[in-house]
Parts: sequence; C-alpha cells; structure tokens
Amino acid sequence: MPVTGPDFISLQVRDLDASQAFYERYLGLVRSPAGPPHAVVFATAPIAFALRDLVAGTDLDAVDQPGIGVAVWLHATDVQAIHDALVADGHRIVAEPIDGPFGRTFTFADPDGYRITLHDRG
Repeated sequence: MPVTGPDFISLQVRDLDASQAFYERYLGLVRSPAGPPHAVVFATAPIAFALRDLVAGTDLDAVDQPGIGVAVWLHATDVQAIHDALVADGHRIVAEPIDGPFGRTFTFADPDGYRITLHDRG
C-alpha cells in the first residue's frame, strides 16, 4: 500500500500559548476543536498544521535553527500584508518578498526560529 502524501505537519515549540498567539495574530490561523491538550491544531486545508509542546529530550536551544533542512511553505491570500505586519512588530524576515513561480513569496522566522515561507499562488 503506497503512501499518498503528507497529511499532517507539526512543529514542537517552547511556549505553546505564545506560538499559538503568534500564528493566530500574524497568519490568521484558527484553532480547530480537534487536538490533544499538549497541542494546538489549526483548521488548515488540505493538510493539518499544528504546534505542540516539546517532546522529552528535545532541546530547541541546542540548535542554531530548528528544523534545518525541512521546508515549510504555507499558502496565504495576502502575503505582503503579513510581511508588513511582521516587520512592523520587529519579527525577523529571512528572505524578503519576491515575485516568482509561486507568486509573492517570503520567509520569516517564527518565535522558535523555524523558517516559514509564505506564498500566494495556489
């Protein structure tokens, strides 16, 4: 039986409440009623996106960049507005907005240092 593709993306975070607030405020994500108490699952489609408490033995402070080598891209309807809000509040932009094959695209670092790329072409 072959794998059919990704079905769930989850990031381990230092402070679940702070990370939830960040993703809700800047990306407009909405919490799904589903999910265990140690995680926040957002109502995203077609793939669920979640944040969760650190798993025992995980030390995000021991690495320069959590998730290095993994690319997390999220589709957004107003990439430039999200970029501008992040900049206005002093959040780190890793790659400035460009227009390319995936539409308007830029990469930012979330509160834990994960690099998240947003694009507006579906």
